[in-house]
Amino acid sequence: MKSIVAGQHAVNSEEFAELALGVDSELFAGVPGESAIERQARLDVAVAVLADLRREDPELAAYAERLMNTAPVPLHNTRRAARPGGVLGVAA
Repeated sequence: MKSIVAGQHAVNSEEFAELALGVDSELFAGVPGESAIERQARLDVAVAVLADLRREDPELAAYAERLMNTAPVPLHNTRRAARPGGVLGVAA
């Protein structure tokens, strides 16, 4: 059986939920490899969208909150530990 929502074909359950509910799950759940700055920007937008959803569609807001609480994305720390001897190992 094909999953079609508003004329769009959903290839998996996440895409079906996104098409049916109008919510991009990545906004609330995150994406692998996002930086701390990207995560903070995404969460700022997600909080604003969630506030709107609470007023307009409490059931959808509850779904979005579950995504935020149950699907944390591990952040990859790209910072390196400082080496002894100064910046990039260059002695002062």
